[in-house]
Amino acid sequence: MGNEDDTALETAVKGDSEAFGLLYERYVGRIYNYIYYRTGNVHDAEDLTERVFMRALRHIGRYNNRGLPFSAWLYRIAHNLVANWHRDNYRKKEIPLEDGLLFSQQSGFPEHEMIQLEESELLLGVIRGLTEDRQQLLILKFVDHLSNAEIGAIMGRSEGAIKSLYHRTLLVIREEMESLPVFMDIDDTIE
Repeated sequence: MGNEDDTALETAVKGDSEAFGLLYERYVGRIYNYIYYRTGNVHDAEDLTERVFMRALRHIGRYNNRGLPFSAWLYRIAHNLVANWHRDNYRKKEIPLEDGLLFSQQSGFPEHEMIQLEESELLLGVIRGLTEDRQQLLILKFVDHLSNAEIGAIMGRSEGAIKSLYHRTLLVIREEMESLPVFMDIDDTIE
């Protein structure tokens, strides 16, 4: 966190709402992205992002700087709210039949784009099947582009533990993707 953020944080802790507004502007996009990738829903991500910052504003006076970045505190709040959201709203996603028909009736949609879309959806399905800590790691690394040290600070783990978790996570993803029938070698399917 830069000197500008340090100053804004110190002032916000003392009750200055303009200083908190600066922190909000700096971090709202990152927190929204994190929540969106955890929920997969724009409306829920907007709602939960608002709740993160409302909770942060209510408790900013009790913020205790422990040497971690301010964003680590926001991510912890977001993580807890998302965990509660998943617990309270556990449901299967359903795609209305009409949406599927509309998609299949589109003309001129290049086949390679359709295959790439299908592969992306399969990958997202595999990622959503991972444990919460592995999902959080991937979001922080690939969406927020944080370093292993920054991710470790947010997740309360050492940099080495993050490297290890990342490596194991990639192995699990590769194993899961290779087990999907779509990715099996064509020779394996012809007998």
